Amino acid sequence: MSTSESASERAYAAIREDILNGAHEPDTMLGEAQLAARLGVSRTPVRAALARLQDEGWITVYPKRGALVRGMSEKVVADLADARLILEGTGVQRATPRRRHAVAERLAEDIDRQKQALADGDLRHFVELTIAFHRSFVEAGENLVMLELHDRLADRQRFLLFSYGDTLLGRSDAIIAEHEDLVARLRSDDGPGFVEVLRSHLGETYGHDLRRLCP
Repeated sequence: MSTSESASERAYAAIREDILNGAHEPDTMLGEAQLAARLGVSRTPVRAALARLQDEGWITVYPKRGALVRGMSEKVVADLADARLILEGTGVQRATPRRRHAVAERLAEDIDRQKQALADGDLRHFVELTIAFHRSFVEAGENLVMLELHDRLADRQRFLLFSYGDTLLGRSDAIIAEHEDLVARLRSDDGPGFVEVLRSHLGETYGHDLRRLCP
């Protein structure tokens, strides 16, 4: 990798991370010069990084003005919730009883870590734990294509969870209770019950009614 490619990769990773974790909020205009100065690189790798981020849908570049950080429309948020319900619900429904029980035992320990992150007010750690927690439901079905699709949604999940920061912390007790209910459904081998709890949980998180979906 050349020096310019390395600088571009570093700029891309840094700007993308700041978009996902909310440091660059939606509707913020990012300037090439300011980004280059903060990252300690020239404007050329920043320009390449911004072009890549625009291709991925995170920003809109306006020549000579900068790059506008894009939010997620209500339609995209609803579609993300729908996709997660299908992937996670199907993963659990297709898992064997033994597999469901094994995942439940592991996730019970993960919930303890989630509680600690919330007690510490560590939103970043809680978000990462939550994404991994829900990924386990897709893993349970042992379908690598479904898992790949779920992983491709992870950054959208991360972006939304950070954007819901205060709301997440405000309903932390409810979130933990919902996570515990999901694990209980796995432990009791209740696939349909799990899907209904998941439907309600995602609906509360994303603010959408998911009852029309039947994974």
